[in-house]
Amino acid sequence: MKAIRTCFIGAVLCLTAFALGGCGPGEPETHGSPPTIRRLTESQYRNIIRDIFGSSIKVIARFDTPEREYGLVSIGAGKADVAPSALERYDNLARSIAAQVIEEKRRDSFVSCRPQSVNMPDEACAKQFLGSVGRLLYRHPLSEDELQAEVNVANTVATSRSDFYAGLEFALSGMLVTPTFLFNAEAAEPDPQRPGMERLTAYSKATRLSFLLWNSAPDDALLNAAEKGELHTRAGISRQVDRMLASPAIETGVRSFFEDMLGLDAVEKLAKDTIIYPAFSASVATDIKEQTLRTLIDLLVFRNEDYRNIFTSRHTFMSRQLAMINRVPIETEKKWVPFEFAESDPRAGVQTQLSFLQLHSHPGKSSPTLRGKAIREILLCQPVPPPPADVNFDTFNDPIVAKTARERLTAHRANPSCAGCHKVMDPIGLTLENFDGLGQFRTAEGGAPIDASGELDGIEFVGGAALGKALHDNPATISCLVTRLYSYGVGHIPTRRDRAFITYLQERFAAEGYRVPALLRQIAQSDAFFAVSKPSRKPLEELKSAANSAHEQEQGL
Repeated sequence: MKAIRTCFIGAVLCLTAFALGGCGPGEPETHGSPPTIRRLTESQYRNIIRDIFGSSIKVIARFDTPEREYGLVSIGAGKADVAPSALERYDNLARSIAAQVIEEKRRDSFVSCRPQSVNMPDEACAKQFLGSVGRLLYRHPLSEDELQAEVNVANTVATSRSDFYAGLEFALSGMLVTPTFLFNAEAAEPDPQRPGMERLTAYSKATRLSFLLWNSAPDDALLNAAEKGELHTRAGISRQVDRMLASPAIETGVRSFFEDMLGLDAVEKLAKDTIIYPAFSASVATDIKEQTLRTLIDLLVFRNEDYRNIFTSRHTFMSRQLAMINRVPIETEKKWVPFEFAESDPRAGVQTQLSFLQLHSHPGKSSPTLRGKAIREILLCQPVPPPPADVNFDTFNDPIVAKTARERLTAHRANPSCAGCHKVMDPIGLTLENFDGLGQFRTAEGGAPIDASGELDGIEFVGGAALGKALHDNPATISCLVTRLYSYGVGHIPTRRDRAFITYLQERFAAEGYRVPALLRQIAQSDAFFAVSKPSRKPLEELKSAANSAHEQEQGL
């Protein structure tokens, strides 16, 4: 009776909220988590600069990558501060960007007003430029005090250097190192429709939407909708989500999510023994990442296919370098061409693409354990415990004991402390042993034939293509994607309170035919996506003070 009463009360609350523009039809109620504060990731930083100032502005810098949390850099960014050395790099980058924006050949594209004299301050023109660009950089309009402070900086520099544009450049570079820009600090306010509860401000809603769908800052249209209060209504959010999903920028957003989920940023540090694998190079590493992302965008966005097809599809894109490694013929002058592997080919699905095979191997050999671990943790969201500190690898690494990885792992599992974890990884990874550490197909290792049989959760099969069919049919792949995408959007690890909503999302995802755009729409239009509890605060003012001090010292003021 207590459960029935709780369910009834929840239904009444949800119906009441829906009448006020709250809970969506059938959507379980959620209390949310505190607003997040996350440092911009490298891709977000680059996307914002490109979207505001254009692709001709060069962003040349080395970024610190936050530690992954719950498998995502975007969540780890919530614990990322800015070290003094990183702050100096941010400052150098900010000065470089500002100089490019304000240089004579470009300034007319960004500064719509003209100063009365280029040799002295012009408060009105400075206010117009800094207010306009600041609104986009900060993801909300500047307050009068904020804007006047930036104008004062521009006026001071313009006076000391007798150069109006030098003042704009200095003020802009300063804005690019403030925590207001470098950190996405969500803000909450009292919810007038739910006394005692909090809601995200309209501008924080706009930013959350934009980073989920585009992985960039809100554009003018989205900020205008926030300013008019439209994002506090269901209809207003739906209009913006429809517009954003129809924009070409959705490609960037989906690419960014899968780059994060699949850990493709790691290709930048990928190393292979070029004596063993002479075909490997830095440009090959770049290509394997691009191949996977092009494949996913084509299948999931352009073709709008069932998400599970990424594990079984033979359709991809091929460059000349990758064609050599895959040993397939292509004749084209273009960098990339559509390509489909034959039905008899052992390659099908992302788990047989070079990016997955190379990233989850050793520099000089394949690794069934690393590949099996990656399948479990990345594609199925099933964490595998780390190995014991005292593991002895002598038997495993001894070529006299066994020639193939399967034989070596069989000997390795004789250690009881290793057997438990290896039994959930090795039977999966061994099905990919026909691909060496570079991803090249082979039938033998050390002169012995390779046995590529294995199993996943009780399903037995042989080879990487059959592994894809097992992943396609495994319900964990769906729950993994839904949970990761929701977590990516809200910026925190799912809690017990999120379980009912995530289950609801999985059901809706299935009902929509496992289409990723439909899942994005469901998340972006849900109340759970914007739900917040009492906010937690971080000392942004200390970061802001340190940033301003470093910037002024660098400029000699």
